[in-house]
Amino acid sequence: MFSKRNFVTALAAMAVTVTTAIPAFALDRRVRIVNDTGYVLVEFYGSNKGSSSWEEDILGRDVLRSGQSVMIDFDDGTGYCKFDFKAVFDDGDELIRKGVNICEIGTYTYN
Repeated sequence: MFSKRNFVTALAAMAVTVTTAIPAFALDRRVRIVNDTGYVLVEFYGSNKGSSSWEEDILGRDVLRSGQSVMIDFDDGTGYCKFDFKAVFDDGDELIRKGVNICEIGTYTYN
C-alpha cells in the first residue's frame, strides 16, 4: 500500500527531478556577437556540435562592421549548448572556434 509518507517522498523526488531537468532546456541561447577586429565581418555561421555542416550564413545580406554587434538566438530546438562558430571577414580571413558553450556566455567578441 502507498502511504502518505511514501507519497510525499515520491512527490519530493519528482519535484527535484523536474527542477533539475528544466535548466538544460530553459537556458538562454542568445549571444551578442561583437566585431572589434578593424575588419568587416561579412559572413557568420553557428552550427551545433551535432551538425555536419555550417548551415546558412546567419548575417544573410547584412554585415557587421568593426565596433558593431548583433544579438543572435542560437536556439535551434535541439537542446545543444555547444556550437561551432565560423566568421568570414572582408579581407578573406576565416576564424573558426569549436565548442563554444552558448549556454554559459552572453557575449562573444572577435578582436
